[in-house]
Amino acid sequence: MTEPSATARRPRKVSAKRAKVRFGRPPKELAGEVEERVLDAARRIFLEHGFEGASIDEIAQAARSGKQTIYARFRNKRELFAAVITRDMASRITQSGSVAPRGASIEERLSSAGVFMLVSALEPERIGLLRLAVAETRRFPDLASTVFRTAHELSTELAGRLLGEMTQSDELGRLAAFAPERIALTARFFLNLVVMPFLMRALFEGNLDELRGELRLHVERNVAFFLAGCRQGGA
Repeated sequence: MTEPSATARRPRKVSAKRAKVRFGRPPKELAGEVEERVLDAARRIFLEHGFEGASIDEIAQAARSGKQTIYARFRNKRELFAAVITRDMASRITQSGSVAPRGASIEERLSSAGVFMLVSALEPERIGLLRLAVAETRRFPDLASTVFRTAHELSTELAGRLLGEMTQSDELGRLAAFAPERIALTARFFLNLVVMPFLMRALFEGNLDELRGELRLHVERNVAFFLAGCRQGGA
């Protein structure tokens, strides 16, 4: 039997090379895109079917990816869900980059910051994800604590950034509560007074449209209380 010619052997080499590119690890420049696609798909499936009803198989299919690709990045469904929540909250930090509190007075600028944070937090899909985390608290307390700890940390970062920017141009910069070493603590007080009570209502009340109608009054009233405490040496 005669040995195949060099020309006959060449297509095999090309085919093997193509198989290696197709089935090997994705290039570094595509790794981030793959993860974003997985997180996008997971967010959609979790919102449609809930945490319990969502499956890695369905998420993989929606992401046009393999299960092994997901498990290479996330150990289990709980870790994937926590990553979806973390990314969702982190997007609020990114959105705040181009937002500056508005108003002629300190009260108006603080109210502007509070309204911005709550309007962002009250987006229906964002509330939907947080409700899913609440629903899983009994079965997976570590999941709920991770989600809410992450949400609180990122919200504190956002509040600290907004308040810190305001201290550079008005009376706030002269108040002890807004000194650089205390701004993080003051931001947490701002969240606890202005943002968290309304957010808790949103988690447990069904009609978000009605809540939005009450939002500005709530913010203005609680900002006045917060600012009075800061002026008296609070925080």
